[in-house]
Amino acid sequence: MSDIVSEFNEYRSKMNDKILSDNNKIIKRIFNLDTNAYTEGALDTKTKELLGLVASAVLRCDDCIKYHLETSYKLGLTKDQVVEALSIATLVGGTIVIPHLRRAYEFWDALEQQD
Repeated sequence: MSDIVSEFNEYRSKMNDKILSDNNKIIKRIFNLDTNAYTEGALDTKTKELLGLVASAVLRCDDCIKYHLETSYKLGLTKDQVVEALSIATLVGGTIVIPHLRRAYEFWDALEQQD
């Protein structure tokens, strides 16, 4: 697995475990809501992941972008689909999103290199 992918996943897992071990009801409910929001509903999970990716890019959250890229990749979304969603994010978010777009491309390439 690519270093940037494995480093991201290891850190995310370690810190999520630490956060959830505090047993704070509000934080646990937010984590649960976040997980359940992306389940199949009126929108399929692939569409929801792309929506999450676009929102994350516009909000300039690199960790969120990585999470949604990896989930999109695992769901079988193509690079063309992801890039099209990122193009909308860049249009909506403006040029300030471009540094995040660069890192998104780098992370997607790392995901593809895992195979």
